Amino acid sequence: MSEHRPRRDSLDFYPTPPEGTRALLSVERFDGTIWEPACGDGAIAKVFVRAGYRVVATDLVDRGYGESGVNFLTESSSRARHIVTNPPFGRGLADHFIRHALHLTRDTGGSVAMLFDLASLAHPVRTAMWVRRPPAAIYIVDELVFRPGHRPNAPPVQTRFAWCVWKPGHSGRPSLWWLSTARFKTRIEKGRRR
Repeated sequence: MSEHRPRRDSLDFYPTPPEGTRALLSVERFDGTIWEPACGDGAIAKVFVRAGYRVVATDLVDRGYGESGVNFLTESSSRARHIVTNPPFGRGLADHFIRHALHLTRDTGGSVAMLFDLASLAHPVRTAMWVRRPPAAIYIVDELVFRPGHRPNAPPVQTRFAWCVWKPGHSGRPSLWWLSTARFKTRIEKGRRR
């Protein structure tokens, strides 16, 4: 029996539901400016700004928020101390984002936080990379429903996600914890679910 899966957006534009970022901020603090290098329509950046952070938002494509035309993977220095994003997944881009973010934050002494689907954490091609450069913390997020950003009426994409957070000087195994998004949804968002 085959499972029907919706076709992924060609540029991997799936804005992160705000409750996912709010859940991360319930367990992590960032001392300094945040760079969101795949900002899309500002879904993650806006939550950080509302929480009082200074955010540099860039993206390769103009989605109406931040500075467009910026290819994160070709940047030679970080635009902020920390890097937080939901990276594109297609064509191995997530792996490139991890490596490049960790390279850039070596100079800033900052943290890197990225949102991944759980299947990507267990992919055999990535095992060596994750063992060699393990995050300091992995936060399993219980419920996030994504919609392609340019097709708001498209079927939702629901898989399980985790925030992975790399911190300067960390070595050894990561800590693991669970985050529920229910308490971080606004009344309007909760009303849509009914």
